[in-house]
Amino acid sequence: MLFTGTRSRNAVESAFAIASGLAADGGLFVPQDFPVISTAEFETMKEMDYCRRAETVLAKYLTDYSAGEIKYCVQGAYKGTFDNDLPAPLTDIGSNRKVLELWHGPTCAFKDLALQLLPYLLTTALKKLNTGRQAVILVATSGDTGKAALAGFAGVKDTQIVVFYPRDGVSDMQKLQMTTQPGNNVTVCAIAGNFDDAQNGVKAIFTDGEMKDFLHQNNMEFSSANSINFGRLVPQIVYYVSAYCDLLKDGSLRPGEKFNVVVPTGNFGNILAAVYAKKMGVPISRFICASNRNNVLTDFIRTGIYDRNRQFYTTESPSMDILISSNLERMLHLLADGNCEVVSGLMAELKNTGKYQISGKMLEKLQQDFYGTWCDDEAGRAAIAAIFKERHYLCDTHTAVALAAGENYRRETGDDTLQVIASTASAYKFAPAVLQALTDAALPADDFEKLQLLSQISDTRIPEPLANLRGSEILHKECIAKEEMAGFIRRNLE
Repeated sequence: MLFTGTRSRNAVESAFAIASGLAADGGLFVPQDFPVISTAEFETMKEMDYCRRAETVLAKYLTDYSAGEIKYCVQGAYKGTFDNDLPAPLTDIGSNRKVLELWHGPTCAFKDLALQLLPYLLTTALKKLNTGRQAVILVATSGDTGKAALAGFAGVKDTQIVVFYPRDGVSDMQKLQMTTQPGNNVTVCAIAGNFDDAQNGVKAIFTDGEMKDFLHQNNMEFSSANSINFGRLVPQIVYYVSAYCDLLKDGSLRPGEKFNVVVPTGNFGNILAAVYAKKMGVPISRFICASNRNNVLTDFIRTGIYDRNRQFYTTESPSMDILISSNLERMLHLLADGNCEVVSGLMAELKNTGKYQISGKMLEKLQQDFYGTWCDDEAGRAAIAAIFKERHYLCDTHTAVALAAGENYRRETGDDTLQVIASTASAYKFAPAVLQALTDAALPADDFEKLQLLSQISDTRIPEPLANLRGSEILHKECIAKEEMAGFIRRNLE
């Protein structure tokens, strides 16, 4: 298995792609072809636990890793780190809907599924490449990626991790998780801007010649823990494959029978992983792309025009407050049948004008599989209240966007196919908004009292990783302008 860039045809093996994070020209690494899982293999895999399923999928992409190396990485990531050793369980919520719960890990968000594994994949890749350099993990986060990356990389030998987050663009609980993170290889900094500012800054730093020279002189090299790194994306493919195996095992589906996925979407990585799973043989019929008020993806799917020149909204689902969806570039590569010149041209248009339009042929291919829809905060709160009233099921604000989107899709299309809804975070990470959906009572001022109130109302337990934050010391207090990111990195690495 070889990987090329979305903007170039140079082929590399997976270890190089994972260690580099981003191609030299700013493009993203994509597999040259997709391995296929046969019907017989699915029948075997449905009896496996999550770790063995992960080993099976990873082995098909990371062909330069040995079976022993893959097993070491998977076991280290998933054994003893997720509730009941079930990283991605399915929960039936009625009306032909199942929730794929991706928040049972150490930071209570779906990023754990990838970011518990990535440090193992990356450090193994560095040993295989034998560069002798220290990896500097550079991260822009809209909330969940930051803490999950910090939890994964804190204390990992021969790595430094630097995380940037938008000062006013994450929940209080997300901010507390990041700013209390200990570790002598850990740096966290707020920026006075939004997530797109942080992400654009990180991308620019990756390709900055002076910064590369600085790293080289200090025996360092950049890598990424954002989903621009294929090592972040491949573990996400696993949980869609695993979900299908569980649906086969519990009799919800017959072999080959199709289902739809609904994914609350910001940077497009989570839903793209489902696309890659379909390429491997998972029988997904439609991808329902759920957006909040920052609905640039909804408009793109409906019109073929991607236009980030619009008002940016701060919402109750902050991990989706994004106007530049980086992983969409990988989807464009698929839609263009691997034509990197087309992708490169579209990305140049986006950089220069803030917009681009795909061809009619590409749009037709996109709309065959994708359905875009969105909801605002009010509709999200209504979805939280409705599912709690109907099923006594507690969900967060991002999952609520997906629930609302799934209902929009059914109402507008009449398609009642089984929906698998990606639930991306614990409701407790966004307790104030969830409480507003469930009660008219005045909310306490203290964040941890809000958690206790939500626990009482819902009759559910506060996740330990969040409960244990009470009294933690704030270790990272700096906030900088977005133009100062490169200088901040230099100062801290020096």
